[in-house]
Amino acid sequence: MDDHLREVFDFIAFTARLREVDRHNNATSARKESVAEHSWHLALVSWILHREFERECGHSLDLEKMLKLCLMHDLVEIDAGDPSAWTAQHNKDKARIEEEVAQRRFSPLPAGLGAEFLGLWHEYEEGQTPESRLVRGVDRLNPALMRFLTGQGWQDVGADAEALDRLQLPRVQVSETLTALYQEIRESAVAHGMLTPAP
Repeated sequence: MDDHLREVFDFIAFTARLREVDRHNNATSARKESVAEHSWHLALVSWILHREFERECGHSLDLEKMLKLCLMHDLVEIDAGDPSAWTAQHNKDKARIEEEVAQRRFSPLPAGLGAEFLGLWHEYEEGQTPESRLVRGVDRLNPALMRFLTGQGWQDVGADAEALDRLQLPRVQVSETLTALYQEIRESAVAHGMLTPAP
C-alpha cells in the first residue's frame, strides 16, 4: 500500500471509532446512543426535511454539503469526547480542544481531503451558511427526539420545559419546520410526564 492510500486507510480506521463514543441520551431504553448513530440519523433527517427547508428558504440548498456536515461534524469527539450540552462550564475548553483535534486529524489528509474536512468543520462550527444553520438545528433537535422516543426524559439533567426551551430554541428557530417538530416533542413529553411544565 502506498503512503497516500495508507493515510486514507488510517483515517478510515479512525472514523470507525465514532461508534465507540457514547452520547448522554439513550438509543433504546436499555443503552446509550453512539455518536455514529447520532450522525447517521442527523444525515437521514436532514435528507428527509431537505425539501421542507428549501420551501421555507425560497431557494435551493446544497443537500450533499448538508449530509457531509452531518456525517463529519462530531468526528473530533473520538479524541475529545462528547460533553453534555447541559453543562455550560465546558464550552470554552470544548471549542479549543475540538479545534486542536480537527487540525491534528484533518490537516494531514491528502489530495484536498484535509482542506475539505477542515472547511466543513469550520463551516459547521461557525453556523453562518444556511446549510450549517439547518444542520445545527437538526443536531439540537435530535437528542430531544431520542429522549422522548426512548422514555428517558430530562430528569437526569434536572431540566423542565423552560430550561429545554433555552437550550433548543436558539438553534431550532432557524426553521419553521424544526420549531414545529420541537414543539411537538416538548408538548408530548410534558403530556407523558417525561418533562415538567414550565413554571
